Amino acid sequence: MIDRRAGPNKDQGNQFVPSDQAAPPARPKILATYPMPARVVEKLRSFADLTVLDGETDPQRVLDRCLGMDALICTLMTKVSADFVERLPESVRILATYSVGYDHVDLKAVDGRGLPFINTPDVLTEATADIAWLLLLGAARRGWEAQSMLREGRWIGWEPTQLVGADVYGKTLGVLGFGRIGRAVARRAAGFGMKVLTFQRRPGSGEPLPDHVELRGSLDEVLAESDFVSLHLPLSEQTSGWLNAARIATMRRGAIVVNTARGGLIDEAALADALGSGQIGAAGLDVFVGEPNVSETILAAPNTYLLPHVGSATSSARDGMGLSLASDLEAFFAGRPMVSQVDTAA
Repeated sequence: MIDRRAGPNKDQGNQFVPSDQAAPPARPKILATYPMPARVVEKLRSFADLTVLDGETDPQRVLDRCLGMDALICTLMTKVSADFVERLPESVRILATYSVGYDHVDLKAVDGRGLPFINTPDVLTEATADIAWLLLLGAARRGWEAQSMLREGRWIGWEPTQLVGADVYGKTLGVLGFGRIGRAVARRAAGFGMKVLTFQRRPGSGEPLPDHVELRGSLDEVLAESDFVSLHLPLSEQTSGWLNAARIATMRRGAIVVNTARGGLIDEAALADALGSGQIGAAGLDVFVGEPNVSETILAAPNTYLLPHVGSATSSARDGMGLSLASDLEAFFAGRPMVSQVDTAA
């Protein structure tokens, strides 16, 4: 089997490499499982024949449409399991996900198949950080309840004890996961006079820490000292269900939890219990276990501010994600290096 991770194999007489013959090289065929922004579609069609499905997530139907395709662009709604990868047609030379996270992809299977795999880092950082702050403020100030009261005609006037929420200014924010998005969330905290706590496995790596950011010796220490906690960890076997009942019990009573990373980081039943008891004061969630199905446990829990995974939902971010994929796919089929190739062997 040919390992295609370095790009099309010129020694195999790849049809995408320009030649001196009169006939032009064949255009690659790309399948996308979901509709994409117009700019992204235009870019992809400038160098490839593109087929766009209308939000197809069923693995077998996606596999059936992959016949004769050279590339597959999926989203986190498509489970790219080991079985899926094994049954991909031989024509598929490269995989792409319209997301920065790739916990929906079996990297070991992709690596074993010798397929290059690309994602969309960087371009959604600021948009996702903005949503983390919307969730933080909405949860702290009971935004969902306030909206519901107005829209349902239940507001009868101002009262001294009505919809009293939590202060944000001057409080302590724990940022769990200090990558691009975590750092962007921490930057915004400076404007609220907040102290930010975080943990780095390799202290001193990357950019210097801002003055309002302090390191702690573990994620658990950050959790225990924070009034607000924002999750930005990758989802893996080690982090699945990380925020569980035991860890919640160590938090400050009334602390507020924000999650824009992956729903699987939180034990949702434990979170719902803690919201009911008041151990957790409120939760702002943009991601859930089993998306797009949200558990009744979470929907019925008090003091929540919930959004349907819209962290990257701005025009510039969604365009940027798709254009990043398109540029890398164009580079791949031209035999050039790609910018956002995932190390599937790591």
